[in-house]
Amino acid sequence: MQRVAIIGGGFGGLYAARRLGRDARVDLTLVDRRNHHVFQPLLYQVATGAVAPGDIAQPLRSILRRNRNTTVLLGEAIGLDPERREVALSDGGPIAYDTLIVATGARHSYFGHDKWREFAAGLKSIDDATQIRRRILIAFEAAEREHVAKRRAEWMTFVVVGGGPTGVELAGALGEIANDTLKRDFRSINPPDARIILVEAMDRVLPGYPEGRSRSAKRQLERLGAAVRTGTKVTKISGSQVTVEPTAGGPPERIPTRTILWAAGVQASSFARIVAAATGAETDRAGRIKVGPDLTIPGHPEIFVIGDAAVQPWKPDKPVPGVAQGGIQAGRYAADAIVARLNGEPQEPFRFRDLGDVAVIGRLSGVTSIPWLGPFGRTGGFIAWLLWLGIHIVNLAGFSNRLIVLIRWAWSFVTHGRGSRLITGEPLVPEIQEPEPPA
Repeated sequence: MQRVAIIGGGFGGLYAARRLGRDARVDLTLVDRRNHHVFQPLLYQVATGAVAPGDIAQPLRSILRRNRNTTVLLGEAIGLDPERREVALSDGGPIAYDTLIVATGARHSYFGHDKWREFAAGLKSIDDATQIRRRILIAFEAAEREHVAKRRAEWMTFVVVGGGPTGVELAGALGEIANDTLKRDFRSINPPDARIILVEAMDRVLPGYPEGRSRSAKRQLERLGAAVRTGTKVTKISGSQVTVEPTAGGPPERIPTRTILWAAGVQASSFARIVAAATGAETDRAGRIKVGPDLTIPGHPEIFVIGDAAVQPWKPDKPVPGVAQGGIQAGRYAADAIVARLNGEPQEPFRFRDLGDVAVIGRLSGVTSIPWLGPFGRTGGFIAWLLWLGIHIVNLAGFSNRLIVLIRWAWSFVTHGRGSRLITGEPLVPEIQEPEPPA
């Protein structure tokens, strides 16, 4: 019996577990710090109130319950002994393995400014999404009650840092909230007056897309009222302002704001760094492990590192991008490689197939970059939005999730509403310095 341990229940770990769950020769253990799998591409929909947290997450035990060879453990991996082939958990119980799959993903990187974490919320988990949702909704509530115009303007200003897919989709959703969803919900403020500023250090948003698609995304964001500031870097963040500077040089600018959303850098998880230290593996600046063509650590063929925890080989000058399909394909490959070893068959190197990218920007608009569709794969507007809808519904884990999300989106489309606008967590009430008396 081959003992296989998978650390991480994201896309890579889950798809590897699903594949290996069919092989009776494998004794599989999956460990994750959370008891659920999250469909991360839709986290921003939770953060902006379009769907509820449970719509895009499902318990790992539920997903894998039919895998008779699989044990799911709720725990945190904190150590690795590659000689004894054991993973140490925070509760002390080691997990023995013959083959290890490290699929622990990535977390936010503030580029050495960890103090910014307190003021700029990132988006990697359900907890992050509900925190961002609270910040967005509380900002409008605070602006409704704030008597001083200057402070009201601070609450009505939203700064999104990072012009990748997450940042673009967040900025687009904020524009939709301000201009459509909340348009008639307040009496002292006019939500469409909200300032939404997207800051990107590179010369265009969606740098992984063709230039034409980036220009289209910028135009669509501007139609929603968002100001797109490319070639601009963040140099300082506090609780009441963001300081930015042009990357080409120039004077700094201070943007007064109470709501800062972080969608910029990422770095490998802490366990990936532990694995690198224990095995002597080479890493990149983000702490991701550089793996071989078979996605294993050089000198340790028994350890696969996949998804955002690894620098997965693709093109000579470009690794696999940190997107869901990279983790999914790597997870399937690692599982197939293990089965091939058990069968005594040769292993083919990992080959990433670029299925393309789709980013939605508000209601009935978006951009696509899908090379295999030819000219039809580089479109925008309604067609892009429709493609995005279909792709995400198909890939959601669990039939019930697909059905619920489809119903919610259909209802939101008809009513122009967002049904999950709940303020939860702390604080529940905004800090108002001089409340405006009711009319």
